[in-house]
Amino acid sequence: MMRWHAFPFAAAAALTLAGCASAPPERFYSLSNGMASAASVPDPGYYIEVQNVSVPQQVARSQLVVTSGEGRIDVLEQERWSSPPASEIGQALSLAISGELGAIDVFRTQPPEKAVVYRISTGVLRFESAPGKYALLDAVWSVRQAGSTQVLTCRSTAREEVAAGFDALVIGHRRALARVAADISRAVRGLAAGKASCPQTAAS
Repeated sequence: MMRWHAFPFAAAAALTLAGCASAPPERFYSLSNGMASAASVPDPGYYIEVQNVSVPQQVARSQLVVTSGEGRIDVLEQERWSSPPASEIGQALSLAISGELGAIDVFRTQPPEKAVVYRISTGVLRFESAPGKYALLDAVWSVRQAGSTQVLTCRSTAREEVAAGFDALVIGHRRALARVAADISRAVRGLAAGKASCPQTAAS
């Protein structure tokens, strides 16, 4: 009798375990992984401060949000960012700009007294993911020297063609971020040299 009663419970447990084993695993992606550091670049004599980045509400979630048709987006539960997209983009920009300029990012850190600091603000207008097609970053950003009223405000749009697969999509976003970071870096160099102007970049 005990064996007869135990069988349904054992079968239910086996089915539960089988269900868990068949669930697709979650995969996590990072935009800053592999970004260049500033270790091999000479000290430029100033610091940067890459402030918090804002992103559109529809992509401000841990899941990848992809464009799958005209006016349609899909939220992918198993494909996720390792941190919120605003944090991912902010960290990637910080690393890339630091790598370009050789400058230390002192955001949330006290810089040395009387140090020259360039503050960088970024607002993402579009962060589009189309697997097998393109990765797009469209952002308005500004640079100003701390203590100065002069502000340089520019816009950069970077669109990268990508192969099929989410790994390729994330790599495309990294390339787009690197291009925007290069624009910002050129603007900082210009301000430091007394020549404030927005870089001329292509959107392709």
